Amino acid sequence: MRDLFDRILENKGPLGKWASQAEGYFVFPKLEGPISNRMKFQGKEVITWSINDYLGLANLPEVKKVDGETAAEYGSAYPMGARMMSGHTDFHEQLEQELAAFVNKESAYLLNFGYQGMVSAIDALVSKDDIIVYDVDAHACIIDGVRLHMGKRFTFKHNDIESLEKNLERATKMAEQTGGGILVISEGVFGMRGEQGKLREIVALKKKYTFRLFVDDAHGFGTLGATGAGTGEEQDVQDDIDVYFATFAKSMAGIGAFLAADKEIIDYLKYNLRSQMFAKSLPMIYVKGALKRLDMLRTMPELKAKLWENVNALQNGLKNKGFDIGNTNTCVTPVYLNGSIPEAMALVKDLRENYGIFCSIVVYPVIPKGLILLRMIPTATHTMQDIEETLEAFSAIRDRLENGTYKRLSAAVAAAMGE
Repeated sequence: MRDLFDRILENKGPLGKWASQAEGYFVFPKLEGPISNRMKFQGKEVITWSINDYLGLANLPEVKKVDGETAAEYGSAYPMGARMMSGHTDFHEQLEQELAAFVNKESAYLLNFGYQGMVSAIDALVSKDDIIVYDVDAHACIIDGVRLHMGKRFTFKHNDIESLEKNLERATKMAEQTGGGILVISEGVFGMRGEQGKLREIVALKKKYTFRLFVDDAHGFGTLGATGAGTGEEQDVQDDIDVYFATFAKSMAGIGAFLAADKEIIDYLKYNLRSQMFAKSLPMIYVKGALKRLDMLRTMPELKAKLWENVNALQNGLKNKGFDIGNTNTCVTPVYLNGSIPEAMALVKDLRENYGIFCSIVVYPVIPKGLILLRMIPTATHTMQDIEETLEAFSAIRDRLENGTYKRLSAAVAAAMGE
């Protein structure tokens, strides 16, 4: 018998093994200053492409005013206790009603955190007799929720409707044996690739198969659709989404999330969603703050218009310079390059130190070995100057990657890691 910690000490995991080289710079970096298009990193000003503040609400004076006044009136603790016991208020109900109306659903229910809420919602929606069918590129919170499922689950190839249908056929046969139902899960916007889920095509399969559709629209809420109500509105299938999920952590620049569905479904979740039944209520500072932010989403369409002006300028500029940005049709802007993890480290350090550009780096195991993904999040606060400087910097680092500069710079790191 071995000590439980032996495995942990011997194998720190595919990302953890880089901790001594990466921590504090490539992972767990510290951005300082007001949330905006330009912030401070290790004392230097950088253009920030890693902040999910799509509509630029985080640092607006009117938003900070509400946050400050609410904190002064209620503190950071009120209301105390879980919603069921002592943490329920009129403002929680008001926010739920306004969110439901905004995304065109009968009812909504607040969640303290998106990740926690998604895991718990999947757990509550299915029993051991039910079958889950989900996109293989689903977010980690969906995968963790599916792991709790005691019944069968199948993945379909990313955004591949033929693969989905094959798995629906398998799931249907199995459900007929177990007496259960089928839950299909997709994202509205896939946060790494920037592709919209093929919701219209998924919904069309309801004519042939019996299933319910659960959509995680964290990146679509506030950025897509005529009113900003998300990917379902963008694709004109919002009514066919059975359970809609979105978070406040992106377009709403806050903390919390919500589920929206028919009233009977939300009523069921209120009494069976363990992450909310046994957790403290969302504090008032976040509830009233979300009410203010939601009002701005509804009444200030110019914020979304400015966001998309910047998205189009950045993405068109990258494509014109020959960069591979995949099939993104949302604000999320991936830039795919070929290289090793040590080369990626050298490249990103060059971007930050010499060009003042801060963007997220994604490598294996999140994406296949040999690929480097620079993930960029345009916001309404970015300027055309930010975009022009970034395009010039990306052209320069691509040249250095292709001529072997980063390979030479990273050789010592690779040797130290045994790569």
